[in-house]
Amino acid sequence: MNKSFQQAINVVTPIVDVQGSPDARRIPIDRVGIKAIRHPLRFRDRSNVAQNTIARLDMYVNLPHHQKGTHMSRFVEILGDQEHDLTVANVCTLLDRMINRLGAQAGHLEVSLPYFVNKSAPVSGVKSLLDYEVTLSATRVNGVDETCVQVLVPVTSLCPCSKEISKYGAHNQRSHVTIAVRCHGDVWVEDLIDLAESEASAQLYGLLKRPDEKYVTERAYENPKFVEDMVRDLAVRLNADSRVLGYTVESENFESIHNHSAYAYIARDKDAEASAD
Repeated sequence: MNKSFQQAINVVTPIVDVQGSPDARRIPIDRVGIKAIRHPLRFRDRSNVAQNTIARLDMYVNLPHHQKGTHMSRFVEILGDQEHDLTVANVCTLLDRMINRLGAQAGHLEVSLPYFVNKSAPVSGVKSLLDYEVTLSATRVNGVDETCVQVLVPVTSLCPCSKEISKYGAHNQRSHVTIAVRCHGDVWVEDLIDLAESEASAQLYGLLKRPDEKYVTERAYENPKFVEDMVRDLAVRLNADSRVLGYTVESENFESIHNHSAYAYIARDKDAEASAD
C-alpha cells in the first residue's frame, strides 16, 4: 500500500456537530428527547427485592433558543449505563444524570412498567401473582425536582343501590382505581396499592379456591361502594398522609348491567393550599 495513501487514511476528519450549531429563530423548546423507548431495568420494591422488568420510558430535556437540536443518542446511552435498581426514592437521580449528560437546565422523565405482587388468598392462603400498572415520573423546573408515583389498581365494587332495592343479590363489577401522588420520593408503590385495595368493596387475586371465592363475594356484599364513595374515601386517607404533597384519584367501574362505565375523579394540591393559608 502506498505510504502517502496510508497516511491519508489515518487522518481523522472532524465530523460536524449539527445539533450543537446555532439556531437563529430564538424559540426555546420546553421538552425534546425520546418517547416510548422500551428498555430492561430492575425495580426495587418495599421489601427490598428487585423485579426484572421491561419499562417504557419518555425522556425529555429543555432546549435553549440558540441551540439547533439535542443529542438523541445520549438518552439511550444513559439507560445503557444505568447500574442501580430503580426506586421511587432514586428516580430523581436518573433525572439528574439525564439533565447533566445533555447539558440542560430542566427535564422530565417518565417510566411505565408492569409491577407484580405475590398475594395470598384470604382463606386458603394459596399464593399467586397479580399485576398492576405503575408509572414513575420526575420533573425539574427552575431547579426544583418533583416526583410523582401513579398506580392503577384493579378491584371489585358492589353497587349500594342494587343491594338496597333488590330482594336478593346485588350487581358488582371489576373497577380500576388510579392513584397518582406527588411526594419527595418517600411513598412506595405498595403503599398506594394497599390503600386502594383497603377501600374497595373487595380486592382481586390471581388465584382463588372455593372458600376464597365465598369470602370475596361476601366481603363485597358487606362493603358496597359507589365510585363516589371510593374516591372520597381515598381522598380522606390521602389528605391525612403528610408524605403526599398533592394527588389525583379516579375510579372507573366497568358496569355489569350497563354498556358504559361509571366514573369519578378528585384532584387536590395540598402544597398550594398550604401556601395560600
